[in-house]
Amino acid sequence: MGSVLTIEFEIGGQKFTALNGGPEFKFNEAISFVVNCDTQEEVDYFWEKLSADGGQESQCGWLKDKFGVSWQIVPTILIEMLQDKDSEKSERVMKAMLQMQKIDIKTLKEAYERK
Repeated sequence: MGSVLTIEFEIGGQKFTALNGGPEFKFNEAISFVVNCDTQEEVDYFWEKLSADGGQESQCGWLKDKFGVSWQIVPTILIEMLQDKDSEKSERVMKAMLQMQKIDIKTLKEAYERK
């Protein structure tokens, strides 16, 4: 039996093509997925599921799953706060995020609202 060279698949309406590049090509951060989440419950769910069974947690919402694929779990409110016209607010949010592994929405909101 031969091995598959390419495969096409779809996730959430987004089409992907994967190529079997052989053993010399490994996953790295150049290939990653972003999961946008509306709530902390969604952040927690995807963080737990994707980092399980040998996954590795990293900084700023990044993790690698058990296969070595990189994911960033991002609450949508983070993007809104980072794009705020008040640069002091967005800088406080950025500083708070840089201290996190899994993103915590409550802590981001506290940093955003701090005077």
